[in-house]
Amino acid sequence: MIIHAAGEHSGRYQGVAGTMSKHALFVFAHDHIGHGQSEGRRMYVSSFRDYVRDSLQHFDMMTNRFPNLKVFIFAHAMGGTIAISVANERQKYIAGVIFIAPLVILNPESATPTRMFFAKVLYHLTPNLTLGYVDPRWLSRSQKEVKIFNNDPLNYHGPYRMRFTVQVLQAVAKLEKVVPTITWPMLILHGDADKLCDIRGSFLLYKLSTSSDKTLKIFSKCFHLLHREVPNVTLEVFALIGKWIADRMPPVEQD
Repeated sequence: MIIHAAGEHSGRYQGVAGTMSKHALFVFAHDHIGHGQSEGRRMYVSSFRDYVRDSLQHFDMMTNRFPNLKVFIFAHAMGGTIAISVANERQKYIAGVIFIAPLVILNPESATPTRMFFAKVLYHLTPNLTLGYVDPRWLSRSQKEVKIFNNDPLNYHGPYRMRFTVQVLQAVAKLEKVVPTITWPMLILHGDADKLCDIRGSFLLYKLSTSSDKTLKIFSKCFHLLHREVPNVTLEVFALIGKWIADRMPPVEQD
């Protein structure tokens, strides 16, 4: 299962899907509500739980269809926030979770207690207040990938609004109590030049989880989209993911 990040869509993960299919894995994904080809107002959600709910419904549909198979989850950025809840609520089905730049903690420089207080006040007073744009230049060092993002009409290119931002912030804040309960295998990949998701979240995820099978790999001078970075990095990322999956492929139970 692929769980995409905020402001994009599942179609941007063809490279990831290709890597998975090389290991005879069936790949499935969907666009979050308000994203890509899904219905709903763009980048609007009444509750962050809606993303988790939809992902759980899709997850359950596939495990009902293939009851003897375990599931690997690949999640990026905000998708990582969603994936933690999905994996924890369906632990017996999880073969492992692969994170790229997961959104796990709030940036302490921007999410100070004072700012969070005013954000909650503004959330109720002006939920449609715009908070600025994500600079695509920080997605990848590959100018080709930045151009692809900018030219894709299914990506969101508008401003982020208060309602969406506060929903995400509240979901991330709740992870502090969830991370120590994690026991499933996980691979965490993060670029140390990522300005969009705080790398300290990946360190925290690795340190506090109680999983006995966890790996953290940091990529020097790399930006947010490791799976869409400069070619040599992307090749290394896909090779690492492929080997990690192959080493953890569970046996298929026979009827």
